[in-house]
Amino acid sequence: MNLRENAMAILNRRQPDYYFDLMNAITLVPDPVLTGDRPPQDGLEHPDSWGTIYIWKPGAPGAHPHVNASNAVIKDIEKWEEQLKVPSLEGLDFTAAKQVAEATDRNEKFVGFMCSGGLFERSHHLMGMETALINYLEYPDEMAALLRVIAEYKKKYIRMMANEVHPDIIFYHDDWGSKQNLFLPPRVWRSIIKPLQKEIADVIHECGMIYMHHADCICQPIVTDMVEIGVDIWQGVIAQNDIVEIQRVTEGKLAMVGGIDGPKLDIENITEEQIRAEVRRAIDTYCPAGRFFPGIPNGVCFREWNNSIVMDELKKYGRIYAQEHPVA
Repeated sequence: MNLRENAMAILNRRQPDYYFDLMNAITLVPDPVLTGDRPPQDGLEHPDSWGTIYIWKPGAPGAHPHVNASNAVIKDIEKWEEQLKVPSLEGLDFTAAKQVAEATDRNEKFVGFMCSGGLFERSHHLMGMETALINYLEYPDEMAALLRVIAEYKKKYIRMMANEVHPDIIFYHDDWGSKQNLFLPPRVWRSIIKPLQKEIADVIHECGMIYMHHADCICQPIVTDMVEIGVDIWQGVIAQNDIVEIQRVTEGKLAMVGGIDGPKLDIENITEEQIRAEVRRAIDTYCPAGRFFPGIPNGVCFREWNNSIVMDELKKYGRIYAQEHPVA
């Protein structure tokens, strides 16, 4: 089987040749919005198209929002309509995305579009995390109205990407929690975010694409909601979730990618056998329920040697496990 065929076998509960990280079967196209918003890696402050200040420090893996009381886009949630300027999506150049998509053999791999800055992430990027969390609790109507505007932007952009590039998968990013818990109480998340996320999922499916949601955090309290929303694949499943229990309560309706405890492995003074044992643990524990792709939730170990051992064990043991545990 090639990468796409093997991925579809796992998704459809058929016998794969090997168990592997689904991301290996996806070619991500360049995002013209993200490309335009990417700041230089100079450690200085730069605004993105929404006005959020970002800093990309030299040597850091990526840029991060640097929001404070003085530079926040939204300083008063009751006046958000006066303070927010939604960026235009007109005139975007999809040339690079089209070129990558056209160069990808879709019989061999999926074409994916990484749709970053989801509803929750964009909300706290506009006002800062602490302020956003307070506003979700104290000003739910205003936050719901703000998120409605962000959702309309996201839906419009997803439709544009579908029409211009025709991805197979929308790789939608929105971290809803930490390694300890959700950022919002489930009732608040269900009241404000869930209905809008359902609309976004519906647009993805109407356009004939798979909805893969990235959230490398705790999502266990809302996994049945994720199924109801229409999430096809949850990418970034950290081992701090009770993944076996999630597989049970979602009744196999939510395919998952992750399970390997990357931060546990991405350290100095760890042995090769310890790294290989964690990879085998994840495969042995989560693959029996099916529709599971073992991988590091955030993609890689940043230490090159550690990462090479993880990838080697995934390649070797993922094939051994498939051969020794045939799908009934």
